[in-house]
Amino acid sequence: MGPVLTVDRARVALTRFTVPPIAGDGWTSDEHPIGFPATQLVPSWTARTPPGSWIEVELQAVTAEGRRTRWYVMGRWSERGGPRTSVAGQGDEDGDVAVDTFVARRPLSAYRVRVRACGTGARVDGLAVMASALPARPPAGSPPSGAGPVRLEVPEHWQHAHAGHHPEYDGGGANWCGPAATAMVLAYWGRGPDDLDRAGCPQPAVDHAARGTYDSGYLGTGNWPFNVAYAGSYGLRGFVTRLRSAAELERFARAGIPVVVSLSFKEPELPGAGYSTSGNLIVVTGFTAGGDVRVNDPAVPDGRVRRVYPRAAFEHVWLRRSGSGGIAYVLHPPEMSLPESDGNW
Repeated sequence: MGPVLTVDRARVALTRFTVPPIAGDGWTSDEHPIGFPATQLVPSWTARTPPGSWIEVELQAVTAEGRRTRWYVMGRWSERGGPRTSVAGQGDEDGDVAVDTFVARRPLSAYRVRVRACGTGARVDGLAVMASALPARPPAGSPPSGAGPVRLEVPEHWQHAHAGHHPEYDGGGANWCGPAATAMVLAYWGRGPDDLDRAGCPQPAVDHAARGTYDSGYLGTGNWPFNVAYAGSYGLRGFVTRLRSAAELERFARAGIPVVVSLSFKEPELPGAGYSTSGNLIVVTGFTAGGDVRVNDPAVPDGRVRRVYPRAAFEHVWLRRSGSGGIAYVLHPPEMSLPESDGNW
């Protein structure tokens, strides 16, 4: 459970659940207290779904007044699609589901999570729920650690190389930052599909990831839990959370774990990017000696994916409320030890 933090930092608590074999009406967790007044919930999972099977993940919140909300569908997932979808139109007096996030209309004190399975043989290997509350004002930046440079050799994928590919999956390369980022991390860990069609495609793993993460409700490939679940199909574990500083990102880099982060900015706000975005997923691959952030950014206009972004500018556009508030997803082999946490992973 997350600690109480200063007012200019997000409050975050990530909880992992062990889901037994699913039968009958599914599995429901006990009511889980959050420990602070939360305003958002994001579940994430890894699961195996043999042909003809799929899972549904739901959340029920408890308001600060102690009243339980109804159950909200947070995603229906199948490795092969049919269904692989978020569910729109669930809004009521308590909150709404914005693709992959339950956004509360009043503070929450607790929640329950439920998993249902359809078909035969579906199993959940990992399930996590992240509860959070963002600060009212922009968080202060973190100072460089002074520990020296670190760089992870993450393979490069450039999403614009896939322009025109599979327009049925959100229009091809221009919108494929999520599949490109997830494919890069899978390649770093030596994982991914072995049945790739390489005809006429320089990086077929990105096309495959777009097909495997496409959300038919959202009509896009940027659903954070779906990218985690796709990586889980190839043996990785993962979760969506909020990180609170570049210092926390550096803990992962020094542990040998690249992290995918979500951010938005106007071109002048992030020197060296060369573009503007209302939402982009990139891979953090390390830090310079001075503390600036090394990334593989698949959305750059010139194809030079490896970039270094100024630390202060990067933290500002990533952590602010009008960005993602520090959203990240972490993918790692099951045997890999994670760095020390303050409760948000």
